[in-house]
Amino acid sequence: MARAGLTTGRLIRAGAELADEVGFDQVTVSALARRFDVKVASLYSHLKNSQDLKTGIALLALGELADRAADALAGRAGKDALTALANTYRDYAREHPGRYAATRLPLDPDTAAASAGVRHARMTRALLRGYDLTEPDQTHAVRLLGSVFHGYVSLELGGGFAHSAPDSQESWERVLDALDALLRNWPAPGGPR
Repeated sequence: MARAGLTTGRLIRAGAELADEVGFDQVTVSALARRFDVKVASLYSHLKNSQDLKTGIALLALGELADRAADALAGRAGKDALTALANTYRDYAREHPGRYAATRLPLDPDTAAASAGVRHARMTRALLRGYDLTEPDQTHAVRLLGSVFHGYVSLELGGGFAHSAPDSQESWERVLDALDALLRNWPAPGGPR
């Protein structure tokens, strides 16, 4: 019998909070049971295992981040939209480092297709329409933006920019300026190397 008050949604939200506190890699069903002061078996009517819990956290985080990104992008285009999207990812990662790490969890194809990850891709492609990119360059640009946003944020969260000048914020702004310039002047295929 399930313990009163425990639901899958409540457990996933608690798991997301735990991820922010101790790191996504440290989240397990056992750790979550300790948080609720219940036996692990009490959670198995709601969660299959730790991977199921982590997938739930990833889906929650992708949804939260997509909602924030949609709000930030509303009515924006060009560099303004680029900056809004980039800052949304960076701010979310700073506020919720464990949940942000969860957004990087590899999902099986069916789960990924039903997740808010699809919304992220659509929003990024919508942003790129302001730069007049067509396929396959649009896909290359989506991959570039994801690499830069997630790479920068991961390095920053890991303390990679904490020990040298200039300030990380200054570098972030220059990176966004450079991305905007690159997107406005996207190289033709087979251009100079």
